[in-house]
Amino acid sequence: MINVYTPKKWEEYELIDCGDFEKLERFGNYTLRRPEPQAIWKKVYNEKFWKEKTDILFVPGSSHKGEWQIKGKADNSWVLNYPLKNKVLKLRLNLTAFKHVGVFPEQAVNWDFIFENIQHIKKQIPVPKVLNLFAYTGGASLAARAAGADVTHVDSVKQVVNWANTNQGLSGLKDIRWVVEDAMKFAEREAKRGHVYHGIILDPPAYGIGTNGERWKLEEKIDALLSTLSKILHPEFKFLILNCYSLGLSCFIVKNLLERNFKNIGQLETGEMVLNARSGVILPLGVVGRMK
Repeated sequence: MINVYTPKKWEEYELIDCGDFEKLERFGNYTLRRPEPQAIWKKVYNEKFWKEKTDILFVPGSSHKGEWQIKGKADNSWVLNYPLKNKVLKLRLNLTAFKHVGVFPEQAVNWDFIFENIQHIKKQIPVPKVLNLFAYTGGASLAARAAGADVTHVDSVKQVVNWANTNQGLSGLKDIRWVVEDAMKFAEREAKRGHVYHGIILDPPAYGIGTNGERWKLEEKIDALLSTLSKILHPEFKFLILNCYSLGLSCFIVKNLLERNFKNIGQLETGEMVLNARSGVILPLGVVGRMK
């Protein structure tokens, strides 16, 4: 069975419409218009509606970069709040040259999953250890820390690790361990040291370059990485999340990867992460495998 994962109603975020390779989203007080390669259908709302609603527009340039056009008094950086049980995660948004703003809203379903599973593991392990690889600006790390876990956050880009650290402070959290390193090398070293984690989160890109020029291609490297991670995931008190944004990747590939690499797999679920637009369109945004 293929599951469909979509965030609960989130007051400060809404996908308004998508189509013609674009999406229109509200982040807090501002509505952004930016490219979306998955939206290959026609828009529901007309161009006049899109133009009237848009506060900030991304204009693509060359080499996968572009620039933002800001209308009126909109800011180029602001904070988004996400309610997580009795906590609030605060995430700073910035307008980057790569069209991203530092938050992937569909990931909120995983933040809830992380928080709930850590609470469950804490019945047996007072302070579970969680490893977040390809951790970007840290939404998952914050969710794990807010739940009371000892969190290690690994990303090869120093700027986004600093960004995640800013989010930690905004959220009133502390003591996340920040590591700027290639994910594969870090995992291999942890396996050699015999370190064990109760939760592992990985959100690998389709392509990437590590801190020392290491080349990452998801289809070539992910199986080996999961094999290494199987050596450091606790056999009993555990959870794991594997996100894949690579276009065209099937959730059955994720299922096979996890089943082949983890023996004590427990419960495994796979499916698609989606956002439901106000216009009625469903936007798919990657596949995910979650085990516990």
